[in-house]
Amino acid sequence: MANILIVDDSPTEIHVLTTMLEKNGFVVSTAASGEEGIEKAKGEKPDLILMDVVMPGMNGFQAARSITNDSETSAIPIIIVSTKDQETDKMWGLRQGAKDYVTKPANEKELIAKINALLGG
Repeated sequence: MANILIVDDSPTEIHVLTTMLEKNGFVVSTAASGEEGIEKAKGEKPDLILMDVVMPGMNGFQAARSITNDSETSAIPIIIVSTKDQETDKMWGLRQGAKDYVTKPANEKELIAKINALLGG
């Protein structure tokens, strides 16, 4: 099954997303910061990344741009999962290389459908 990396600094959000994904048959790994997310993306080569935006240090937009611009990790699709729900946030996220954008709290059916669409499932 597909391996999904969750990058989020909220233990609650990680728990909610992990439960949702594992229930749907995905293997989950997590990172608590943008910097750790980039490291894990390079080391683990997940099939897809769920990226929060608001995190201490490097934010999700910066981390997404870094992952997308690195030839080692550029093929990994990123879905931004954020409380930021302005159209400008969504546009900016997609311009940083994200393939899709979901507003928190994530709707399980919507999120799983978007993941499956990106993974060709």
